[in-house]
Amino acid sequence: MLPRLSNEFCDRLRDALRTVGYDADGVVAALGDQAHAALGRGEPEPARRATRDGSPLSTLVRLFLVGDGQPVERVRRALGGVDVAEAAAAGLLRVDGGEVRAGLDLRPYGDDQGSWWVLADLDAEQTGRPVGEDHVLGIGHASLSLARATVRRPVGSVLDLGTGCGVQALHASRHADAVTATDLSARCLALAEATFRLNEVTVETARGSWFEPVAGRRFDQVVCNPPFVVGPPRVDYVYRDSGLAGDDASALVVRGLPGVLADGGVGQLLASWLHRRGEDWAERVAGWLPDEGVDAWFVQRDVAEPALYVGTWLRDAGIDPRSAEGSAKASAWLDWFDEHDVVGVGFGFVTLRATGADTEVACEDLRHAYDDPLGPEAGAWLDRVAWLRAHHDPKLLLSATFVVPPTVALEQVSEPGPEGWREVVRRLHRTDGPGWHQETDELVTALLAGCRGHFPLADLLALLGTAHDVPADALVAAALPVVVDLVTHGMLLPVELS
Repeated sequence: MLPRLSNEFCDRLRDALRTVGYDADGVVAALGDQAHAALGRGEPEPARRATRDGSPLSTLVRLFLVGDGQPVERVRRALGGVDVAEAAAAGLLRVDGGEVRAGLDLRPYGDDQGSWWVLADLDAEQTGRPVGEDHVLGIGHASLSLARATVRRPVGSVLDLGTGCGVQALHASRHADAVTATDLSARCLALAEATFRLNEVTVETARGSWFEPVAGRRFDQVVCNPPFVVGPPRVDYVYRDSGLAGDDASALVVRGLPGVLADGGVGQLLASWLHRRGEDWAERVAGWLPDEGVDAWFVQRDVAEPALYVGTWLRDAGIDPRSAEGSAKASAWLDWFDEHDVVGVGFGFVTLRATGADTEVACEDLRHAYDDPLGPEAGAWLDRVAWLRAHHDPKLLLSATFVVPPTVALEQVSEPGPEGWREVVRRLHRTDGPGWHQETDELVTALLAGCRGHFPLADLLALLGTAHDVPADALVAAALPVVVDLVTHGMLLPVELS
């Protein structure tokens, strides 16, 4: 049965939640940092101890976040103008005698500008049983990762393709004039629409498969958290399974994005790709792109071997890999991997921009830890690629003036030798963004020391050649590819982008 949360019901529910302070900041304040962090790790007892006062806020935290049953009278006081029976009829609550439990996941979720409420289905841990086929996933690691990796710049229109519970559309509402959200699942759209009503956010919704609901339309930005799980062509759960074989779902979205992006529009998604025996993953994903018309940045965040991958997704759905059902599903899944020479599954982010030029593709491993969100870096990467395209003529590049960002450090590692310290490695390291690092040499180090925004590259190379007795032509030929690479990774910036 689809949840039925009307406009009028959402208005009263919003007032009740605001009255008791059930928002992102209010929950943290009530629990304290340690209990809040423990709850995020799936450890509810500290949260129970912090909410023993029985206040309306504590009641809602226990009801919706801890997952405990609460006395009807406490829930009635906490929800104010929302009748408990009415909330149960709408699907929000479940009433069993004198006890009330959550029927849906309703949790505060915030960014640096404020707080929202997000409605989704209860997960397997909350219900104690496997989720249903039409399960609507709530705020999870994947949706948070995509939100952090998305470029946040003012745009006219955003498409949230496969909106799920609507998290990406909420974020898009901060920086877009108009937001459209689509999904194949009627249950997803019902909960997403309730989320939008609850937060007084205007979002156009449309139901349909992949790009069909927006055929013939163009958007300034597209975000997508598709059902990217890799394996046999089946649909056990609509939130993760596409019914397409292997990584065809990710390939379909990447191939379809240029057709819905306006000129200069940006598309971003989470994706998975196969690592097959004897095949380069970068060549595989680059093959999804047209020969011209896009800039594309594939960032690989992780690679999982097949057995680990299968076990992880079985547990995600609440299926014990040791059970008969788990063993049967794992066997079929691993058989498919063996038949298709799959040795691993890559996972990461894809950023595309529609251009009128030849396609530029960068495929990079980013499996080390970093703290900064990737969204600002994705936007900066697009800016740097556009600048390099405009300066592809060596004469233009040589006439440009550069600076080294203050977040770039030079690391030098030496070891003791018979004649004193001997340098083992010299490395440039970005201390911000994705924390890129790159080995370098004495000449490049000397060149970067002169990049202070005062002299064009040509003059610096001439001085460097004279100082090190290197022919000018040979130095320019060797330096330009290095400069392009350093600019691409944000370790050297033209002054207009600094």
